[in-house]
Amino acid sequence: MWPLSFSGQGEIYHEGRVRAVVPPSRASKGLEDVVIGETRISYVGGATGELDYRGFDVRTLVPGVPYESIVHLLLWGEPPSEDPSPEVVRALGEARAPPATAERVADALPRETPPLEALRTILSSLGDGRAEYPPDLPQGFALIARTPVLLARFVRRSHGLAPVPPRTDLSHAANYLWMLTGEEPSAERMRALEGYLGLLADHGMNASTFALRVAISTQSDLVSAATAALATLKGPLHGGAPSRVSDMLDAIGSPETAEAWIAERLARHERLFGFGHRAYKTEDPRGVVLHRMARSVADPERFRLAEEVEKVALEALRRARPGARLYTNVEFYSAVVLEAVGLPRTLFTPTFAVARTVGWVAHALEQASDNRLLRPEVEYVGPPSGRTWPRPVDRV
Repeated sequence: MWPLSFSGQGEIYHEGRVRAVVPPSRASKGLEDVVIGETRISYVGGATGELDYRGFDVRTLVPGVPYESIVHLLLWGEPPSEDPSPEVVRALGEARAPPATAERVADALPRETPPLEALRTILSSLGDGRAEYPPDLPQGFALIARTPVLLARFVRRSHGLAPVPPRTDLSHAANYLWMLTGEEPSAERMRALEGYLGLLADHGMNASTFALRVAISTQSDLVSAATAALATLKGPLHGGAPSRVSDMLDAIGSPETAEAWIAERLARHERLFGFGHRAYKTEDPRGVVLHRMARSVADPERFRLAEEVEKVALEALRRARPGARLYTNVEFYSAVVLEAVGLPRTLFTPTFAVARTVGWVAHALEQASDNRLLRPEVEYVGPPSGRTWPRPVDRV
């Protein structure tokens, strides 16, 4: 070990002599406040609680605007001529049937494979080498259409059920539920899922989108880039927390026990899921919409529990961290809505991926349209140059 010492002026000393002068750090941990490019797809106003798709406030789009029309807006930049977008309805319907090779992969996976891991493997099988860089709209529609189809096929197989073929006469949301259950969903469940898909369709430069854009910047293909994006969802910090919100609500059990349960959790310095967001320092606009949706679709007792937990948790968090701008995030009421739709918790995160595929496609197209390899730097803070190997080196 070198006997190193550091001065307050960025100098590194060894045996009393300056060995290096380190400039002030330029590192931004987590790429905080680092701008890597420009986008026309979505605007995230973290300080003001805004989310716009191509200039449209998402709160004016959901609920009400069909998911297919939101896809049209994100991919083409303008609203369709009518709702739902006839172009997107036709494109998704034509692309819905997956290739036989991908179906065989879905059928071959062990039944006990978690759906998210299964989807990662199945999605990668769509990359057969025929669709190379740059990505285009037909590739994008194939990705959007086939992701829920193949996911539903695996889920049916994992429960020992025969797969249900996709239908072209159903909407994107309705067909997903149809393929999972073999029954046409009620209008209420279909609208709730459609609203969720629309709200989660895009969200600026989030972790999965960044991973996708890095892959596309290398001139990789769309399926490979989408697989990279999907891999980021394995961790609970991006897209994976709604199921943990449901677990938390189950553990609390009733509104009357919420205060004691939350106090005990915070006393152990454990995390409360569904609160706080890296971008938003005020209310998450998606959470506001999902709260309203949950009120109309969720079981009344479950909704009452969720509201009480939200109230008590926010009060406790603000007492524990005075001055911190902590609010309910999108995942809290996502859990309540997805429960009401009838999805099992293992499908919460994969369904997030179903929603986000359109955003991934839009960003892949945008990245490829004016591409530059994304290669950020990292600041080296290890030992300075000049070390010698501790034993003789045979250079013969």
